[in-house]
Amino acid sequence: MSKLHYITRPSSLKENAPLLIMCHGYGSDENDLFSFASELPEELMIISLRAPYAMQPYGNAWYAINFDADKGKWSDNEQAKQSVALIAEFVDYACGTYNVDPKNVTLLGFSQGTILSYAVALTYPEKVKNIVALSGYINEDIIPDSIEESAVSHLNFFCSHGSVDQVIPVDWAQKAPLFLKALNINCVYTEYPVGHGVAPQNFFDLKAWLLKHI
Repeated sequence: MSKLHYITRPSSLKENAPLLIMCHGYGSDENDLFSFASELPEELMIISLRAPYAMQPYGNAWYAINFDADKGKWSDNEQAKQSVALIAEFVDYACGTYNVDPKNVTLLGFSQGTILSYAVALTYPEKVKNIVALSGYINEDIIPDSIEESAVSHLNFFCSHGSVDQVIPVDWAQKAPLFLKALNINCVYTEYPVGHGVAPQNFFDLKAWLLKHI
């Protein structure tokens, strides 16, 4: 049994399918990113997760955010770390439950889901291969203090951000490619002239990138 609720889109392949796991943003649910699953390569087995913390009146979160805190937003990093462990555990569950290739796992996150996807990849690099990081940033408080370059050198990142994002400042996102390249990690970083969302060109580019890397 999985600790996280999820929905799936089967792969066109009978076995060894590449696995794509979607992690939605704060206040959303598993249906959000799943809405463009039909536009992604048919060989992908797609699983969209629901974050564990229910919000009122609706939606879910991977961890609490206090918007009234000093210096802007304050994140509950302990809850975030617990959710990182839950996603890592789910990767194992999915690889044991479905006919997928455990060496070809992609995480696709948006906003809070991206923050966690970065953390899962950098904490449990052996579990994943590709990361699509949309409109998020690396929270260094929820990743290991030291990361072995040799453990993460196989990872591939597609990072994108809206240049006028009003929720997560673009300069937070711009630090990610510098951080990743310092670890000798393959990384693409692109900005699009939008706010906190995914532009059509952004989706087109990530789809082309996925086709190359799955």
